Amino acid sequence: MPLLTFDLIEGRTKEELKALLDTTHYAVVKAFGVPERDRYQIVYQHPKHEMIIQDTGLGFERSDNVVVLSIRSTQRSDKQKREFYQLLVQELEEKCGIDPKDVLVSIVTNGAGDWSFGFGEAQFLTGEL
Repeated sequence: MPLLTFDLIEGRTKEELKALLDTTHYAVVKAFGVPERDRYQIVYQHPKHEMIIQDTGLGFERSDNVVVLSIRSTQRSDKQKREFYQLLVQELEEKCGIDPKDVLVSIVTNGAGDWSFGFGEAQFLTGEL
């Protein structure tokens, strides 16, 4: 049930986007233990001048291949998050050629009552999920 949004500089092919989404989903499933069909991903592409993603003073430059990944999810442990970050950059570098320095992730947590998967129900609260 994590909801993932990707902000990217426009220009990737459909195949590159599919690889990015598939690879990220693999990391989510493995690190967070969510079901395979628990997949919610949205891609936003922007002209280069609409994205300024610096290094927070860490001393490196990002490329135009930058991926800003925002995740909305119920609480995950710090261990799960760290495993996810490491697995994600490893897999994206191997399968998509994305340099680990070009991956920025932000996780925002919420509770069971903050989700409705359809039908006007809060499935986490009703016990359906």
